[in-house]
Amino acid sequence: MRAAAARAASTTHRILLPLFLFAALCESDPDLLLDYCVADTAAAASLHLNGLPCIDPARARAEHFATSALSRATNPSSATPFGFNATVTSPAASLPGANAQGLAMARVDLAPGGVAPPHSHPRASEVALVLAGSVLVGFADTSYRLYTQLLRAGEAFVFPRGMVHFMYNVDVAAPAVVLSGLNSQSPGAQLVPLSAFRTEPRMPEEILEKAFKINGQDVHRIQRNLGG
Repeated sequence: MRAAAARAASTTHRILLPLFLFAALCESDPDLLLDYCVADTAAAASLHLNGLPCIDPARARAEHFATSALSRATNPSSATPFGFNATVTSPAASLPGANAQGLAMARVDLAPGGVAPPHSHPRASEVALVLAGSVLVGFADTSYRLYTQLLRAGEAFVFPRGMVHFMYNVDVAAPAVVLSGLNSQSPGAQLVPLSAFRTEPRMPEEILEKAFKINGQDVHRIQRNLGG
């Protein structure tokens, strides 16, 4: 009896230990072993790492940890067919001190009536803070339950990691601005309309027809409207 229990415990241990190790490896970004890892942007072109290599910590300066990239408004009407534009911080381009810190920030400019269409960030959760305007936000979970909220300046909303979500400027006369924080250096972004209708090569037409219950003319019209 004791031998059987011991064998069962050993088997459980052999199963659970790899699972725990796998879960640890699947964290969104690895933890630092240093105080900081300011990106060595000069080496970025020659090395391919999960993140960017670090400069000597003794060479770090205060400006490595600061950025003005999010201070400039953009023209969302010319950026995408949806009326939005996202400016995202990057260790390689605008915020080297954020390298390996497991975070990114984004400024989302929404034209009057503009929308950041349904999309997901496969590697990050997101918290969105409205700086100006009135923005309808929402996400759908894996049970297809929709959570929505109308936000005004100073109000925030959380989008769980990987969930399809959107932002919509309900004001058709004035722009809106949203500041987002994401818990990954490289959150990624996959827009549902483009993933379906703007891939290269194109998604098979019959798949789109069956998936969206539309015909071939609808497929071509949507592709044209999305700029392709």
